[in-house]
Amino acid sequence: MTTPHFPSLNSAIHSLFGEGIEIERSSPISGGDINEAYRLTLTGGRHIFMKSNTKENLPLFTAEAVGLAAIAKTKVIGTPRVLAIGTDEGRGGYAFLLLEYISGKNSGGNYWEDFAGQLAAMHRTSTAGLVSGGKYGFNSDNFIGRRRQINKPCDGWVNFFRECRLEPQLRDAAGYFDREDWRKINRILDHLDEVLVEPEYPSLLHGDLWSGNVITGNDGSAWLIDPAVYVGHAEADIAMTELFGGFPGSFYDAYKKVAPFQPGYERRRDIYNLYHLLNHLNMFGRMYLSEVKRIVGRT
Repeated sequence: MTTPHFPSLNSAIHSLFGEGIEIERSSPISGGDINEAYRLTLTGGRHIFMKSNTKENLPLFTAEAVGLAAIAKTKVIGTPRVLAIGTDEGRGGYAFLLLEYISGKNSGGNYWEDFAGQLAAMHRTSTAGLVSGGKYGFNSDNFIGRRRQINKPCDGWVNFFRECRLEPQLRDAAGYFDREDWRKINRILDHLDEVLVEPEYPSLLHGDLWSGNVITGNDGSAWLIDPAVYVGHAEADIAMTELFGGFPGSFYDAYKKVAPFQPGYERRRDIYNLYHLLNHLNMFGRMYLSEVKRIVGRT
């Protein structure tokens, strides 16, 4: 289903909730690096969540809505319901994304084990219709952070990861590397099929699965937000979970019981995370260079 697009925030609110409904209060929410976020309180006390950015960044929200819809369509794991996207000429002009407001509380118990099972189930759902003209990729490009993520369809996972993940980031980061770095980088690219493996089945990936993009939903379970979806190898999602602090050990134990890893995952993990580290290098600068060079030097 296509997300409705509106020419103003007020028209979106009126269409979704009724002509007599207005925004009574807009409360900023902290936490994001790219967008502004607000809790909107509507007439009658209902809350909804809004992201906003410049009008030129509307494609960020269009892609996010598509990604959330793809995850929701699997019906195995929670995501906030997408309400609307649009642009508004107020405040000098801005783009907005309206979502269901999340006020859930951790249900305790087997929270992480249940999340692992749901994620594994998402990774096993059919990817039919998600990639036209190939097995890996996605029907449209999207964004990883604020940078474009290329999802050109490809029949092989290793080739896709080389051509659509590592090579574009390396081109943009070229100025950070010397001749010796490039010798090592080119060896990785030329011999990538000696490190990565083709998956047993293609999987819908969240694509940016770190702890900040897992929240407690309104049902008390783990929900996914801020996706950068595409079809790939499930272990690329798992590798990302380990990059910035990791999830509890119970999550990994439970996931592996349902979907055992192919042998050699620990070696492949760094290559998958090299993509995200390069993306952070290109977005935020040299603070990520040493970790990039560490992986390049040991692979």
